[in-house]
Amino acid sequence: MTLLSEQAAPNKSGASYPVARYARHDAYFRAHDLQTPCLLLDLDMVAEHYRALREALPGADVYYAVKAGAAPELLRLLVRLGCGFDVASTGEIDMCLAAGADPELLSFGNTVKKHAAIEDAWRRGVKLFAFDSPEELTKIAAAAPGASVVCRITVETTGAQWPISRKFGCGEPERAVELLVKAHRLGLRPKALTFHVGSQQREPENWDIGISRCATVTRELAARGIEIELLNLGGGLPSRYDDALPRLTAYADAIHASLARHYPSTPRLIIEPGRYLPGDAGLIRSEVVLATTRGAGKRWVYVDIGRFGGLAETEGEAIRFPLIALRGGRLLGSQLSPAVLAGPTCDSADVLYEREPRRLPVDLTAGDQLDFLATGAYTAPYCSVGFNGFEPLRTYCFGG
Repeated sequence: MTLLSEQAAPNKSGASYPVARYARHDAYFRAHDLQTPCLLLDLDMVAEHYRALREALPGADVYYAVKAGAAPELLRLLVRLGCGFDVASTGEIDMCLAAGADPELLSFGNTVKKHAAIEDAWRRGVKLFAFDSPEELTKIAAAAPGASVVCRITVETTGAQWPISRKFGCGEPERAVELLVKAHRLGLRPKALTFHVGSQQREPENWDIGISRCATVTRELAARGIEIELLNLGGGLPSRYDDALPRLTAYADAIHASLARHYPSTPRLIIEPGRYLPGDAGLIRSEVVLATTRGAGKRWVYVDIGRFGGLAETEGEAIRFPLIALRGGRLLGSQLSPAVLAGPTCDSADVLYEREPRRLPVDLTAGDQLDFLATGAYTAPYCSVGFNGFEPLRTYCFGG
């Protein structure tokens, strides 16, 4: 066992990040003599998170957002656990069905779909389709007559490290009422309402506004004879990039309290975690390619993975992955100093952290390893096909 199993690395706040949980990743890497960069995904940790979520929200069906990561081993594990899936394309439908998923446990959650994609999904047994515009609703009615539909409303995503409200959502509750009445007239089944509080949401109370708005729409529709039976709480549950985040129980408590405030009785619930399920279970191991000093004495460290190799969420330095440095299996870091961290490609955009440099060991040099922790979600799916000739990030799953 290496020192990775025994120590913790300091994060920006000075608190200690639990590095020991990644000892299994390190052991797997060494046992299989793998090359960097690569993503290592601990399926036992994924299963642990799934069970914890079911316990925290026992009344909610879990639908994994496949866009966060679609390794076949991961999808097969979630099928065995009884998970449903939020899919964004026919390609994701293919992957879920290949893993053994029941098509009736798939929700076509992308609100922008081709007519042919809707038609193909309906033919293969998908029953639930999301929309947030009248034009999309018309497509669904034509391509999947009689389908169940879920209307996505708009909520503000303050508190989210990766906000997504600008591109999606039908607007105010009144607009959702109009659209679901239209769905009924088109012969569709208005089944559900949904919202999304933003990815990596740090404030549990932010689910309240979405739940409140959905309750308002549900009451308005009931007065018109249309019953909404399902509330989809969306995604937003975070990975633990630092220890300052609230625990899962805080999110569950806030959701339960909000439901009690706004609904006379709790509706059937779905929650669609993406990042939360595999995020903490992943480690990306990279190799230092160059460590040097540039103008004004600024230190730069280049590694063999960057923005185009899976770390797209470092855009704007939005997601600050915990980092640990190793040499020969032993942790480095007795002396740290700020460094700009950059990827390997010949593109000036391939810089991960510059506005807020990362504190890295002063003796870090080419050939050392730099691990990006909590990288099981939204990394491998973001890879370019082969920019600069670098192959997409290889993923290895173990456990489960």
